[in-house]
Amino acid sequence: MRLSYEFSVGSVRAREKRLFTSAELEQMLNLKSENELVRFLKDKGYGDGETVSEIVESNTEQMWKYIEGVAPDFSIFKPFLLKNDVHNIKTVLKAVMYQKEFEDLLIFPCRIKPSEIKSALENKKFDKLPEELSEPVARAYDLLAKTADSRLSDAVIDRAVLEMMISEGKSSRSEFLSEYFNTFAFYANVKTALRDARFKPTAEYLDNALCECEGFDKTKVIAKALSGSDVLVRYLEKVRSYECDKAMESFSKGTGEFEKFVDNKLMHLAKEMCRLTSEGPEPLFGYYTGCEYERQAVYIISSGITTHTPPDRIRERLRDIYG
Repeated sequence: MRLSYEFSVGSVRAREKRLFTSAELEQMLNLKSENELVRFLKDKGYGDGETVSEIVESNTEQMWKYIEGVAPDFSIFKPFLLKNDVHNIKTVLKAVMYQKEFEDLLIFPCRIKPSEIKSALENKKFDKLPEELSEPVARAYDLLAKTADSRLSDAVIDRAVLEMMISEGKSSRSEFLSEYFNTFAFYANVKTALRDARFKPTAEYLDNALCECEGFDKTKVIAKALSGSDVLVRYLEKVRSYECDKAMESFSKGTGEFEKFVDNKLMHLAKEMCRLTSEGPEPLFGYYTGCEYERQAVYIISSGITTHTPPDRIRERLRDIYG
């Protein structure tokens, strides 16, 4: 029997009730050790394992298994899986080039099998990769071989994947996916430009690293970045696309505040466009986003507990949740 979105929406609404509430995050903030956090997570049925990392990995597997089982068309999640693919491609590329082990560094699930990536790179059969990635990966391989500049090599792949995300978001006919991945790409560009403007980048590097996306004037950003970090910051403070001007207010308080603003911006999109929708794939996208941010919160709290960071300081780092 073919699944319907009517069924999947009903299922995911029930599933959302398992996501952590603000009150439960507060309970975690008051725990004193990783062992206490492990017990808390296991008691809540969050996942299996003996460490926080194992439990989070288990939760991720359970989430993807659930989504794959309930989504009428799982291919709509392909843009999200690209995040894992880009990590795996860059990891395997360096491993092949420098003859290093990489299996423990891979992220799952993914669209492209790591064995296929490895075979394509070892045999220089880049056309065995998805069409949109074959040329960028070939360029990244060549750059790494000739210059040993992993930063430039990574930038070529990152840009190609951002462009794929934007393209697939548009072709999905989902207003949420289109808006989400344009916002994601916009701020990926901004982060890259802000980071590299401090280190006197070349125009060639920035052209390779920054992708075209709505609301982002690539030519102007490159010119400002080449003029220095202060010039770029002053320019971005006046850009209103995706509330960039407000994001830069957070940037003035520190990169951590800026990252938090961007994450909350994406979560706000999910709440606004998915949480209140009762049809189509959007509720599934919202649930996925909620799970991602929930895991992020667990890792932030775990790190804070391990480093004996006061609860108030940990709380400042937490992002908005889906609930």
